[in-house]
Amino acid sequence: MRGSFPGFCLALLAAERCAHLCAIVHYGLSGQYVWFWLTVSCLVPGYAAQLLSALWFRADGHRLRLWLLVLHALQLGIWKRYWDVLQVATKAGGNGITRELLMQQGDASVLRLVEALLQSLPHVLLQAYVFVAEVAICFAGVGAGLSLLSLAWALVSYSRSMCLLKPGHLYLPAVALLCLLLWRTGMLGTRVLALVLFARLYSYWVFAVVGIHWLVMSFWLVAQQTDIVTPPCHWRLFNCLLGAVCVFCYINVRPGPSKLRVAVFYVVSAQAI
Repeated sequence: MRGSFPGFCLALLAAERCAHLCAIVHYGLSGQYVWFWLTVSCLVPGYAAQLLSALWFRADGHRLRLWLLVLHALQLGIWKRYWDVLQVATKAGGNGITRELLMQQGDASVLRLVEALLQSLPHVLLQAYVFVAEVAICFAGVGAGLSLLSLAWALVSYSRSMCLLKPGHLYLPAVALLCLLLWRTGMLGTRVLALVLFARLYSYWVFAVVGIHWLVMSFWLVAQQTDIVTPPCHWRLFNCLLGAVCVFCYINVRPGPSKLRVAVFYVVSAQAI
């Protein structure tokens, strides 16, 4: 399972990126230039995760050679990290989970989650809207489905890595990972579908709904005193960014029982749309 996990992450990344590129080519060849440029623009926020990955490589003592910079410029930096995890897991064999493997998995999962939230999520929303508005375009439907699955898996991978980094190395079995994936996919899918249908019916009013929901979530996070980022300005920015994420899905950032916080999140989400 240790070796198959990063392999599955790489395969899912490749499938999502191929669907993304196929959609770009389809829109360009069919003359749908509005959708073409909007789909291309979904790739741009992903460079934030690539920049963060390059900075982490340098912080870990790696020299930023030209080939490594080229990989990040081609948005393959996260792929490189999962490839490294796969190599370390293969070398470890049945000798247990090493500290090096834990750290590399943690870095890869966090960076992949950042990339998925910045890149896959906008792509899901755009392609789902195209699928609904243009009466079921195949490329849009497949692209939205793969990006949704990739985003849900990024959340599952992040949860798995956080469990492994805790004392005692809590190892989630395959059944637990499948349940988490179904939960995340269902939660994200319903939110995306609700927003897309609302945008289809009420056009730009969807931005007002999302904006109000974002403000409510941000103030709620501030009230929880989520202080994992210590500088005050960074702390406020972190809560604002996490508030935007909470428009679509719940991410627990505080230790301890989270049942009450999850319940509040679902109540607010149900009232928002």
